[in-house]
Amino acid sequence: MAFYQEPPRLANQYDDDALVREYLARSLPGDALAAHEPEYRELGELAAEMYTASLADRLNEPVLTAWDPWGHRIDHIEVSPLWKRAQALSAEHGLVAAAYERPVGDLSRVHQFAMNYLVQASLDIYSCPLAMTDGATRTLLDAGNAELIERAVPRLTSRDPARMWTSGQWMTERTGGSDVGQSETVARQVDGAWRLYGTKWFTSATTSQMALTLARPDGGGPGGRGLALFYVELRDEDGRLRNIQINRLKDKLGTRKVPTAELTLDGAPATPVRGLDSGVRNIVPMLSVTRTWNAVAAAWAMRRGVALARDYARRRRAFGAALVEKPLHADTLAWMAAEAEAGFHLAFRAAELLGKYDGKSLTAEEEKLFRVITPIAKLTTAKQAVAVASETLECFGGAGYIEDTGLPRILADAQVLPIWEGTTNVLSLDTLRALATEGTFEAVHGEVTRLAGQAREGSLAACGRAAVAALTRAGEWLGRSLGDPAEVEAGARRFALTLGRSLELAMLAAHAQWCLDQDRGPRAAAAARRFAATGIDLLGSGGPREDAALLARG
Repeated sequence: MAFYQEPPRLANQYDDDALVREYLARSLPGDALAAHEPEYRELGELAAEMYTASLADRLNEPVLTAWDPWGHRIDHIEVSPLWKRAQALSAEHGLVAAAYERPVGDLSRVHQFAMNYLVQASLDIYSCPLAMTDGATRTLLDAGNAELIERAVPRLTSRDPARMWTSGQWMTERTGGSDVGQSETVARQVDGAWRLYGTKWFTSATTSQMALTLARPDGGGPGGRGLALFYVELRDEDGRLRNIQINRLKDKLGTRKVPTAELTLDGAPATPVRGLDSGVRNIVPMLSVTRTWNAVAAAWAMRRGVALARDYARRRRAFGAALVEKPLHADTLAWMAAEAEAGFHLAFRAAELLGKYDGKSLTAEEEKLFRVITPIAKLTTAKQAVAVASETLECFGGAGYIEDTGLPRILADAQVLPIWEGTTNVLSLDTLRALATEGTFEAVHGEVTRLAGQAREGSLAACGRAAVAALTRAGEWLGRSLGDPAEVEAGARRFALTLGRSLELAMLAAHAQWCLDQDRGPRAAAAARRFAATGIDLLGSGGPREDAALLARG
């Protein structure tokens, strides 16, 4: 009989994930965990079901129809059936709403992101509009514009699929994505109302009902300070776009189910969110939310790769044994699992601090930690996710390179994570800006020291010491380099990643000690030890700046 290899399968993604169960048992009060665990298990089962559905729906990508049969400009985007189901599931389970209902107080972000972690890897990047919706909600609430809050927030946080809105964020223009101060979109008052004129080169989830965007009011000053943040509703009551034209959908490497478009604004009605300047500063709350979503998305992407690779390793037999029994393959899976667990802890620490920010309960030290951990978590986990996704495909050999297995999409989708919400280099510089506030590095050092001190078992205590040592060396490097701004900038990425990996190692060690204390087994300790051996201090991986300049220029 001919041999046919079995494809990988997903089990219930709550019951099959020891880490998320441990973390929630450790983080949530017992009564809260008991109350929400049935929903976690339901979402874990949905993840397995929707994974199969996503494979069947693989070729259904968004379609833009510019004109109707009678010559009317309609710019209608039809999304995939799975995206429509994802919208309903997201509303019903409160995948945005839970953060604002606050069922667990300051831990409500942990609850919210746990639900998303469990199911989103099977929902074809529907997390994109949800992240922006969450960010828009937080931004509107922080801005305090009562009219817009009353109009939009109940819809953005609704659990009714027929009522729930999603939001876009339109920042990127042809002048560039990260340097938003160069925005060319202008805002003019026409008959007493603000209208926007310009082109947005990259707008994700363009099927949303509203968006927040930047534009420069007539007479506004240069740079980011001269921009204002505006609220836009895309369509009128009859469903027609309000002086907005969709020029085309982007042909992207990954996230192909997300309808990403180029737009022309030709007098689109808009409302200032908070004054007529300081627009870049006013989007900071949005970025804190969306960057946390990005970090948790990296965690669930890594978890999906590990889950599929592990299952396949149990099914695939080669050279007389299952792959999981081969020492070299087991070593590869161990590296992937350790990176995934490390990224999970850092992402959820950012979520914990975001929950305290929501509740206005951050201490002065936690405020500094929140400001710096958000970019560090985003940049560190994003780079990990791409590496783990690449290794995931290799675990399947040739099948990992075949489109209709669905596996290449894991890598293609992961590749956007270091780009969305600020590239690794941009966020490395943002990390340096955060550390310019007095006491911020000390807050990070205190966090790592606190976590390392929880690890008492011999090998875990060694992991904790390694985390503290790497962070200390990073601080010494920064102190030595401050007199040379170019030296600091050249090493910013390696510095930020060292901070991220030091935090991750300390978190792994502390969690592993808790698992040992609670008789939950040695797996977490194995993850900490493995991660400690993979390279935490990355500052030594550079070289003379003169070499970098020569190589960069060719």
